[in-house]
Amino acid sequence: MCRMVTQARPSRRLQENVRIGALVPLTPPGWTEAGRHLLAGLELAVGEVNEAGGILGRPLELLVRDTAADPDRAAAAVEELAELGVAALAGEYHSVAARAAAGRADALGVPFLCSSAVLDALTDRPTDRVARLAPAQSRGWRLYADFLRGAGHDRIAVAAQPSVYWASGTRILRDHLAPSGGTVVELDLSALDPADVCDEIAAHRATALLLLAGHPEPAVSVVRAVRRDRRLAGVLVGAPAGQPEFAEWTASLGQDGAAVPFLRYLPERLGPLGARVESALRERLAEAPSFVALEGYDAVVVLAEALRAHGADRAGTAAAWPRVAVEGTRGPIRFSRTPGIGVWQWTWPPVQVVDRDPEEPGRFRILHAG
Repeated sequence: MCRMVTQARPSRRLQENVRIGALVPLTPPGWTEAGRHLLAGLELAVGEVNEAGGILGRPLELLVRDTAADPDRAAAAVEELAELGVAALAGEYHSVAARAAAGRADALGVPFLCSSAVLDALTDRPTDRVARLAPAQSRGWRLYADFLRGAGHDRIAVAAQPSVYWASGTRILRDHLAPSGGTVVELDLSALDPADVCDEIAAHRATALLLLAGHPEPAVSVVRAVRRDRRLAGVLVGAPAGQPEFAEWTASLGQDGAAVPFLRYLPERLGPLGARVESALRERLAEAPSFVALEGYDAVVVLAEALRAHGADRAGTAAAWPRVAVEGTRGPIRFSRTPGIGVWQWTWPPVQVVDRDPEEPGRFRILHAG
């Protein structure tokens, strides 16, 4: 006797989307170009995950919130997204906003994969709920200090705006350069105009000026002033936080924006996955994608792997960080515990010191790597 078999209808839960909250700076004073690149990477990866069948047959949905680099706004976005039932959070470029988001996510029990912020103390206490793709600031900025020392710079001027992030960077540079006799003098951009900055550089006989400041202002005005001051013809201008990575830097400064070393998190050559994603992002953005766009893509790749193992269960996803092993656009990604860092950390993404070639500002020169 033949028995008819009817296919059970999928439950409503299986039909629901798996939601990821995306924290992105899309309006000033956030670096909106970085936010646009970050979002492009997140969206590209979500589309590819869904084309491959989603998360256990359920579509992945991205709920985007603009942080504008504001800590309070970032924390409020985390609360809103938690109430909307997101399985996890991803993104954020600015360290001060990421720190606020990480603390709120930890308190609410929502897994957060920080894609791009580097502040070592991303949380006040160790937590299993937060992981990070970007290298810790101490790693990248020590590498930058090594570059300065290798290039013969031992008298460094730092022109900084008040910020936990900039203060942390200054401390890292000073501590790393001091054993070899290097000195760091701080110039407060809240009290000095660009002409004053030039006078201070000359008075201290600094051979390098590092801009720890927002873009376009006051960074652009300071660069122009230094480039036009004959007393400072041999002074290196650097921007370790990465402002020159973006096309807006060249659009604002032209030739003055070349030969400004900065940190970026790319290998010397991308592998097959990285090259394919880079090409797709170039088409999506209508310009060369930054490493920040690749960080966004990698964040979704990691979360998709964790979610496939645990569905939309927040506790299970957070517990998956040490077991995640995926191929990212910039190399194999695994997380571990690192001394002094209270979150699960990819140890380590590739780090480079690069600048824009004065002869061809659209081309990057690798000056140092580690």
